[in-house]
Amino acid sequence: MEERELIYDWNRSPAALDWSRARVDLNDETLRDGLQSPSVRDPSLEVKKRLLHLMADIGIVAADIGLPGAGPRVVEQVRVLAREIRDQKLPVFPNCAARTVIADVEPIVRVAAEIGIPIEAATFIGSSPIRQYAEDWTLDHILRSTEEAVSYAVKHGLPVMYVTEDTTRAKPEALKALYGAAIDCGATRICLADTVGHATPDGVKALVTFVKREIVTDKRVKIDWHGHRDRGMGLINCLAAIEAGVDRVHATALGVGERVGNAEMDLLIVNLKLLGTHRHDIAKLPEYCRLVADAVGVPIPVNYPVLGADAFRTGTGVHAAAIIKAKKKGHAWLADRVYSSVPAEEFGLEQKIEISPVSGLSNVKYWLETHGYDAEDEAACRVLFEAAKRTDRVLSDEECHRLVRQGAWR
Repeated sequence: MEERELIYDWNRSPAALDWSRARVDLNDETLRDGLQSPSVRDPSLEVKKRLLHLMADIGIVAADIGLPGAGPRVVEQVRVLAREIRDQKLPVFPNCAARTVIADVEPIVRVAAEIGIPIEAATFIGSSPIRQYAEDWTLDHILRSTEEAVSYAVKHGLPVMYVTEDTTRAKPEALKALYGAAIDCGATRICLADTVGHATPDGVKALVTFVKREIVTDKRVKIDWHGHRDRGMGLINCLAAIEAGVDRVHATALGVGERVGNAEMDLLIVNLKLLGTHRHDIAKLPEYCRLVADAVGVPIPVNYPVLGADAFRTGTGVHAAAIIKAKKKGHAWLADRVYSSVPAEEFGLEQKIEISPVSGLSNVKYWLETHGYDAEDEAACRVLFEAAKRTDRVLSDEECHRLVRQGAWR
């Protein structure tokens, strides 16, 4: 039977977006927003440079390389990272975050001039009524700050992405005024930010539709989406934003970031790859994730999709039996998908069958066969099966080897 006949894909319904025709760029916020997590440590510059290379390798085309307004140390790091992009000719377009104050924009101007490559200024300011109330800001104040900062950046040759923080809780009239002022001052990109992870997918689509209909009438002005996952919807909101027609989405490796973090760049890439949108080679995606996990000190959870230790691991009898039967058909494609929606082989990984209290004899025989034993050895099968039914967890390979040896000795 042909592979395409083995899976009926409801994701490809007539009402769904034709993802194979969708086009969206990816902007990596790991080196700025990701490092605002209260639980991470700041990686070395060598690690940061390596991460830029991995971004390029997996098809990420833009990256936030820091907030120079934070002080001289960050300015120097931004300089080093911009130089790495220039010298190694990396296909990664750098941007730097900046509050809408000239003091934050000025170091970006200085580094861009020194290194000799464009660096996009991502100028940001709060836009929601609750933020205005907390800060004692008026809309006029925000407009003046916007016009001064964007005009200064444009005057000094920087491309500008204008970001309204808390866009998803801002009033329509405020967004029209703020984005309109930024575009009038020369911003070539605007960013819609779900700063506190408030939006639902329907809210994302409503916001993007409003902005495209009422604000961005010049197609030369691009629209970005930047979302957090306070309500657990960072990833799905990225997909909703793409469906609604944004040009670029932001995310971080493993979702690290402020509070509970941002949309997960790795999972976004996995989904775009499976949907047919991301056409770049992603073989180095595991390295990208593991580098970040080790460097920032945030271990990958065992149940994390694709890269977690349990992602392609099962001790369940029914699941294992189906995978084993698929393998016996000599069909790797089938074995990789019969109990998984993500093909492990694409990430250099494989399905792993282990022995647990919910295992069947098929698990035991498979383990014996793949570890150099006779799968039809009744004594070995019995000792492992009985041990599995007595335990409260998956048996380790070491335990299984020991049990088989002890069974043989008896």
